[in-house]
Amino acid sequence: MKSSIVHILKQSGDWVSGEYLCRDLGVSRTAVWKHIRGLREEGYDIEARANLGYRLLSVPDVPYPDEVAVGLGTAVMGCRVEFFTDLPTTNGEAKKLALAGSPEGTVVVAESQSGGKGRMDRVWFSPPAKGLWFTIVLRPQVNLVETPQITMVVAVAVALAVREHTGVAVGIKWPNDLLMEDKKLCGILVELNAEMDRVNFMVAGIGLNVNIDKSQFPPELSEIATSLKIAAGHHIPRVPLFRTILQSFEIWYRRWLQEGFVPILNKWRELCVTLDCPVTVHNIKDSYIGHAMDVDETGALLVKLPDGTIQRLVAGEVSLRKV
Repeated sequence: MKSSIVHILKQSGDWVSGEYLCRDLGVSRTAVWKHIRGLREEGYDIEARANLGYRLLSVPDVPYPDEVAVGLGTAVMGCRVEFFTDLPTTNGEAKKLALAGSPEGTVVVAESQSGGKGRMDRVWFSPPAKGLWFTIVLRPQVNLVETPQITMVVAVAVALAVREHTGVAVGIKWPNDLLMEDKKLCGILVELNAEMDRVNFMVAGIGLNVNIDKSQFPPELSEIATSLKIAAGHHIPRVPLFRTILQSFEIWYRRWLQEGFVPILNKWRELCVTLDCPVTVHNIKDSYIGHAMDVDETGALLVKLPDGTIQRLVAGEVSLRKV
């Protein structure tokens, strides 16, 4: 009912009488007022005047499903959007929905996460209304050996969307973190549910710092993390950016399925900021310094060691940082 009221007010662009809303929606004036009050609590600025009715002045910059859908225009991504005020993790909720049969393109988005995490179980700072914390359900018809490629697909799609929408020249750190001036801006965590011979589903979780001020980061993150607001120098509306990301992801995900990994890898190389430079590699057993030369056709990083040997690194095994 609230969605219907918002739709009518948006379509009108002017005053809509309470009588019209009651007649069109088949409810009482009391019911209309109740839903108007609920919409105001959600952040919709709705003016009410006697003898005129109601007028929508502004909508909240919150990724409610109805707001995300406005002008989205995708065929698959965002076909269903589940919004939560708070979740432990959007990946966790997305996996539940996927197991229950939710279609490809389903998006779980939360205003905050109490247990957000990145690769290697690192905590991901996810404060309320300051970022885009969301997960997309995917059901690609690909071989198991191809599934690690999706992390680079996501990285390319998000990086290009951010560049297009904000003008912030983000880069990709192998394999899929987004950086701005060597500080982390976005993390990506892909999880897989599969059997021996087929993929059941994947969930691609994205945590993008949008409007976090430097003073709001915890002390341990203030020197290594950043946000689009810090990089751009101004507040970034989240809902239009969210739509741009979903549109970009649909394009690059479709290219991956139809054309293979080569176009993704070529674009990833263009955007990468940790190639042809010295890096420190950390893995479970040890740490060492090398020179990041390139990635191979599978997306594995090729690092030249001081003795001249080439080490092939697979996503999930290591973390990297520029020396």
